[in-house]
Amino acid sequence: MKYNISAESCEQLMEEFKNNQPFEKGKRMLFINVGNKDVYNITAPFIINGEKIIAGRVENRDSEYSQIMFFTFNGEAWSPKEKAPVFNLQDPFVTGINNEIIFGGVEVFQKNNDRTKLQWRTVFFRGTNINHLKLFAAGPIGMKDIRLIQLCDQRIGVFTRPQGEIGGRGKIGFTIISSLNELTEETIEKASIIDNQFIEEEWGGVNEPHLLSNGKIGVLGHIACFDENQNRHYYSMAFLFDPDLKKSSPIKIIAVRENFEEGEFKRKDLIDVVFSGGLIRRNDGYAELYAGVSDAQAHRIIIPDPFLEYEKNS
Repeated sequence: MKYNISAESCEQLMEEFKNNQPFEKGKRMLFINVGNKDVYNITAPFIINGEKIIAGRVENRDSEYSQIMFFTFNGEAWSPKEKAPVFNLQDPFVTGINNEIIFGGVEVFQKNNDRTKLQWRTVFFRGTNINHLKLFAAGPIGMKDIRLIQLCDQRIGVFTRPQGEIGGRGKIGFTIISSLNELTEETIEKASIIDNQFIEEEWGGVNEPHLLSNGKIGVLGHIACFDENQNRHYYSMAFLFDPDLKKSSPIKIIAVRENFEEGEFKRKDLIDVVFSGGLIRRNDGYAELYAGVSDAQAHRIIIPDPFLEYEKNS
């Protein structure tokens, strides 16, 4: 596997993606019993005590104040799980470490009690099931897209997304910790930036890392840019990351807005947005990608497994 030596723009990556389109359009997922609120930026389904569950961002169309709810499937639609907790957070993620559920999202709050300004940070919970999740860590203020993964040697990989002086509009960092007790703001801020991933005008982040059969990490993420009218364009992407060498493969786009059914949107500048949520790898060479679309809907699409080549070419 060759490692990345230069960043490519969204435009370049889209040109490469033209010949790698999914075979069928993705389908909108139906969520019920949430009133008139939207459900989007969902996780992939995960199993707890034999029950399939999805966590999703639930909010009013004209608001940024969200709740994360847990949903179960009744054969036709997803509805809120009975007696499950509800969190005042955005953009859920779920993984497993040392037989515990690690759950998190983005906390949004007022800056110095000023209603006109908002701040945010990623928060982390742990527990043996979703009804007994306890807060145990929080990232630096202003940082989203922090994700964890347990490595082959049982240590924990931490993907970060600094902005500003270090990260510009948003780059990806990585570090390794020995235990969840080491997940602190200081540790997160000291993560090393992965080289050559985004040009300066663009940004991206990790949504869900997968441990591959070769011990490397298949990363599901997003890459984004503005156009000349300040409309946002978010694309689902993937890359290979070697936690020992701290190097990544070139980024590849795996799904774009056109690959999904048409539908509603939160704002006009968010129409062309696909926010990767999670990926279920199948045994037939394909994968199920779950994503938020246009900041208003949740969709599912079948795509070629983006991580297979990383295992075959290792």
